[in-house]
Amino acid sequence: MTRSFVAVLVAAVALAACGLGQSQSSGTQASVAFPAIDGGKVLEHTKTLASDEFEGRAPGTHGEDLTVAYITEQYKKAGLAPGNPDGTYIQKVPMVGIVPDQKAVLSFRKGAKERKLTWRDDFVAWTKRVADAVSVDQSQMVFVGYGVQAPEFNWDDYKGIDLKGKTMVVLVGDPPVPDPNNPSELDPRVFGGRAMTYYGRWTYKYEMGEKFGAAAVLIVHETDPAGYPFTVVQGKTAEQFSLVAPDKNMSRAAVEGWITLDQAKALFAMAGKDYDALKKSALSPDFKPVPLGVTASVSLHNTVRTIDSRNVIGKIEGSDPALKNEYVIYTAHWDHFGIGVPINGDRIYHGAVDNATGVSGLVEIGRAFAAMPAKPKRTILMLAVTGEEQGLLGSGYYAANPLYPLARTVGVVNMDALNVMGKTRDLTITGLGNSELDDYAQKVAAQQGREIKPDPTPEKGGFYRSDHFPFAQQGVPALASGGGIDFIGKPAGWGLKHMAAFTANDYHKPSDKVRPDWDMSGAVEDLQFYWMVGYLVAQADQYPQWKPGTEFKAKRDEMLKK
Repeated sequence: MTRSFVAVLVAAVALAACGLGQSQSSGTQASVAFPAIDGGKVLEHTKTLASDEFEGRAPGTHGEDLTVAYITEQYKKAGLAPGNPDGTYIQKVPMVGIVPDQKAVLSFRKGAKERKLTWRDDFVAWTKRVADAVSVDQSQMVFVGYGVQAPEFNWDDYKGIDLKGKTMVVLVGDPPVPDPNNPSELDPRVFGGRAMTYYGRWTYKYEMGEKFGAAAVLIVHETDPAGYPFTVVQGKTAEQFSLVAPDKNMSRAAVEGWITLDQAKALFAMAGKDYDALKKSALSPDFKPVPLGVTASVSLHNTVRTIDSRNVIGKIEGSDPALKNEYVIYTAHWDHFGIGVPINGDRIYHGAVDNATGVSGLVEIGRAFAAMPAKPKRTILMLAVTGEEQGLLGSGYYAANPLYPLARTVGVVNMDALNVMGKTRDLTITGLGNSELDDYAQKVAAQQGREIKPDPTPEKGGFYRSDHFPFAQQGVPALASGGGIDFIGKPAGWGLKHMAAFTANDYHKPSDKVRPDWDMSGAVEDLQFYWMVGYLVAQADQYPQWKPGTEFKAKRDEMLKK
C-alpha cells in the first residue's frame, strides 16, 4: 500500500543546499506531509479519458469537447477555481488543421530514371502552410548531413550552399561523434555525447529548412536515433495541427516529411553515392553539403480548417498576500491522435498511458492542494494543454501568450505518462542537472527512500519532447521527470525492457489502453513526489534557477532583471 500522509519534516539544515524549507515571510522551519492520493480515482479518470466514447481526444473533434468538459467538471469537483483571469477554466488556442490527400506520390528523378515512393509505406509528408495545395516540382535534392548549425561546436552543415527552392535530405538525431580517446563511445564534449540536444530534434530540422528557404525537408528515419519506429511516423498521416503565424506559415518549407531508411539508401544509390559512406562523412565538422543530382517532385492537396482548441486551467490561490501573484505551474497534455488508420482492427488511438494518466494525476494533485487547510504561499496552476502530440502547441501557445507573467512563474512541473506498473526504487529526470528544481527533486525522492537517476535513454531527446520545454525555451525553470525503471519485485533490467516493449508495441498506437495488470501504487508515489516538489517551490525563499552553463539561463537572468 502506498504511504499516505507520512510525515516529512523538511528541516532548514537538511535542505539549505537548495534553499528549501524556510517560510519566506516568517523564516521558521516548515513541516509538511505527503498528501493522500487516491490511485483508484487516478485509474477511473484514465479509464474515462481513454474510453472509446472520448474518441482518442484529438483537437478539434467531439473528443476534445468531451475531454475539456470532463477536465473542467473534475477541476470544479476537486475545488479548483477558474484559472483564466477572465473567470473561466479555458484558454483558447487558435490552430489550423490540415489533412493532406492520402494518394500523394513522391518521385525521385535522375535523367531518364525515376523512382516513385508510396504514400505511408515509403514516405510521410505534410505542409504547415495554410493552403489548399502545395507542390514541389523537380526540386534539386541536397544532402545536408545532420542539418546542424552550432557555432559553439564550430559546426555548420550548410557551408556554402544555397537551399532556396531545393529539397533538404537530412539525418535524424545529433551527429554521433566518436570519442577520440575511446572510439566505442560518443564524445561527451560534442552535442552532449549520448544525450540528444535540440539540434537532433525533427522540429529543429524543419526550422532550419524554413531558415534557408528550402522547398522541402525530408528526414531519413532510423528507429534508434529517432527513438521510435516508422509506424509512429505513419501516424502523422491524419489531420495535423499548427499554430498560425501572421504569414499563414508561408515562410515554412512547402513540404515537410520523412522517408524510410530503405528509400534513402535507394535514393543515394540513384545519385551514385554510398549512403553509409556519406553518413559517416557527416560526423565531421568539415562536412559540406552534397548535391545529389536528383530531383524531387510531390503535390499535396489539403483539406484545411481553423479551430479554437483549448487549454484547461485551474487555480489554487496562494495564501501569502506578498507571494500569491507568483506561480508554480503543473502541466500535462490532454490530447492524443483521435480516430486514425486502423491497427489490428482498432481505429481509436486511446492514449491511456500517454497521456490520460498525466491529466488524471493533474486533477488529483489539484485536489490535494485544494484540500489543504493552509494553502501554499504562492498560487498553484493546473494546466492541461492541447496539441502536445502536434508539436507542443498548447504549451507553446501559453508560453508565448501567458495568462500570468512568466517572470513571476517560479517553476513548471510536467507530467507526461505516469508509471502504471508498480513502485520503483528510483525516479528519472530528463536533463538532470539543468536547474535547481532537480535539487528539490533529489531531496523529496530521498524522503521517499528513492533515488533520482538521469534519463536512461538520453539519446531520445526526452527533454525536448514534452510540455515543459516551451517554458524552458522562454527561460522558466522546468522539471521533466518520469517514472523509475528499477521496479520493486521485478528482476534487474525489467523496467527498461518494459519501456522498450511499450515504445515498440503501444506508443502512439490504438493499443495504448487501460489494462487489467496495471498497478497504480507507483503512480501514486510519483504523484506525491510531484506534489511535494511543487509545494516546496511554492514555499521557498528563492526562485529556483538554471544551473550555470545551461542554455536557458541567460534568458531567465534577463527576464528577472526587468
